Amino acid sequence: MDLIAFGTVFLEIVFGDVPSLPAPGEEVFADEFAISCGGGAVTAASAARRSGASAGMSTLLGEDLGSRVAEEYCHQAGVDLSACQRVTGPAAGITVVMNYAGDRAFLSYLPPRAQTESREHERWLEVLHRERPTWCYLHAHHGLAGLIQQARDLGIRVAVDVALNDIAADPAAVLACARLADVFLPNSEELLRLTGATSLAAAIGTAASWGPPVIVKRGASGAIVAGQPGRVGQTEVTEGVKRVRVRDRTGAGDAFAGALIGALCRGASLTEAAAAGNAAGSDTVSRLGAVGEVNVEGLSSADSALMATAVTVAAGERLARDMLDGRHPGPGRRPLGQDPPP
Repeated sequence: MDLIAFGTVFLEIVFGDVPSLPAPGEEVFADEFAISCGGGAVTAASAARRSGASAGMSTLLGEDLGSRVAEEYCHQAGVDLSACQRVTGPAAGITVVMNYAGDRAFLSYLPPRAQTESREHERWLEVLHRERPTWCYLHAHHGLAGLIQQARDLGIRVAVDVALNDIAADPAAVLACARLADVFLPNSEELLRLTGATSLAAAIGTAASWGPPVIVKRGASGAIVAGQPGRVGQTEVTEGVKRVRVRDRTGAGDAFAGALIGALCRGASLTEAAAAGNAAGSDTVSRLGAVGEVNVEGLSSADSALMATAVTVAAGERLARDMLDGRHPGPGRRPLGQDPPP
């Protein structure tokens, strides 16, 4: 394969733009809603596949709705799943995406198996030895630098992305991963946090001294490419950016990375590949969910199960409120103020 992307998959429950997040006890309605799937692995791999590259993902797939949604989506998108590991029980995360104030917020859950096994580096290394992809894609985090070095020793190029929570958790580990990458792909805020610089220009200057090329994602402003071999300074890339209605920014960075890697596999330069990433990012933000609304044949029963679960949860919450208010007796009890039957 040209690319194998590593990470955890998520079932995404996505709400379109809302005026604000609900305060305790409040209810806010969204005008748009979608079910999607996401996570760096599925988003980057599918973006690379759309660009014409052969791509797969390596993740845990379990016996849960999220795994099933991701698997059926990948089958339709042509994403190779041979590097995935099948496990019993749930493995996919669940995330609620709420879009507001021009950005989005997440409420997420990882089942215990995903919490302990989503970063199983020994298995990832076995996958790289077996598959020998041209590229691999992963997010920097604690304990990953050794795997990146071993991947490069195998002749595999490594694209490294990052998230704010990983920078907050262990910035030194993230920096170690960035220094070993073949290309480092932070967005503006992530690079500012990682370098501690007060301006983006200073942050890019610092990152360019680390060794590998750095491509900074800037959303509608395009990207900046720095540290290219044989070139001095920075190159702003706005080609590929499309004028779209931004509905959800979820997955835009991973889609950028997948399209960029796909373009590099076709012989593009870094600036040309960044333009391809810009186009993929624009397409992604115009949809709800990291890969857009999922509409996979055969999911009707799964959708029914999801709705049944939502109804059950909602009913349970209402029952609890009514019991506290005295409107519902609860099991084996009478409503307040009601006499027992004769």
